[in-house]
Order: sequence, then structure tokens, then C-alpha cells
Amino acid sequence: MTQRIALRALYSLILIAQMLPALAASPPLVVVEDRGGTSALPYYQALNPQAREDAAAPTLPAAPPPASPVTEAAMLPVHSPALSPGDVPQRVIRAPGLRPLFLVGDDPRSRAWLKARLPILRDLGAMGLVVQVETPAALAELRALAPGLTLSPVSGDDLAARLGLRHYPVLVTATGVEQ
Repeated sequence: MTQRIALRALYSLILIAQMLPALAASPPLVVVEDRGGTSALPYYQALNPQAREDAAAPTLPAAPPPASPVTEAAMLPVHSPALSPGDVPQRVIRAPGLRPLFLVGDDPRSRAWLKARLPILRDLGAMGLVVQVETPAALAELRALAPGLTLSPVSGDDLAARLGLRHYPVLVTATGVEQ
């Protein structure tokens, strides 16, 4: 359980690190009203890597390393209660810059879809999210069906809510959702 928490924390840190360039390019903070209290500036400075000459950069404590190596197996099983195997109607979306990705599970429908769509998924360089899988062996079997593609176990509920998805398997590109 602690490995799973550590792995999720690691993924959160990676996400924050990817967001830092956008935060650094954001406009400076404008104070609308000051009612006193403790300054939040040290927290904002930690998000802005530009050094100030008049103040030392705050130091953030480093997270302790996990007690044992974090493995992918520690993330399993993966369940996405908001998603189930089923039909997905094709529709247009506007998500410029979105890298093609697909959602599959460890079920017969997903396996057949993965086999049938493999050439297209490879051509697109799509990344696979395995949203329902119980064991490392089941994940390995899915990966064996999709040589050359990346398949990562991850809960798909948040993505499903953002894209209005209820079913998988599905391919999501910058311009559409299709099965």
C-alpha cells in the first residue's frame, strides 16, 4: 500500500515538473487586497524558478526515498468504476496538442480491439492506458498483444469524466474519439 502511495506521489511530482515551464511563463502575481497575515510569497517562489537578487530561494525538503523499490506491480490492481467495456460513439473533439492515446482493459473486447487496431495505433504513436487490470501477468499478456506500444496501468475515471466517456476500448486523438 505504501508503495502505491509512493508511486502516486512520484507521478504527481512528474506532473508538477511538467507544469513548471507554464507556471514560469505566467504573468506576475497581482495583489488585489491585503488583509495582513503571513506572506505566501515563499510558496510562489518555489513555483517560479527565476532567482531573485534580494532574497534567497526557499529550500524545500526532499521526499524520502521509498523503503523498497517501487514497482509497477505495486500499482495493481487497477479499477476504473466509471468505465466499462462497451460501444463508444465516434465524435469530434478539439484538443490541440493532445498526443494520441487509447484506453483498454483486460477483457475479451479490449483484446480483440487491440489486435484489430494495432497497425493504426502504432502509426499514430498512441500511448495505451490500461484502465482495468488485476495482475502483472494480465498486464504482460496485454503488452504481448501490442508489441511496440506503451501500455501503462492507470485509473481512467478522471480522464473519462473530462472526455465524457463511459466505455472502452477507445482511441482519443486531438481531433476525435472513436472506437
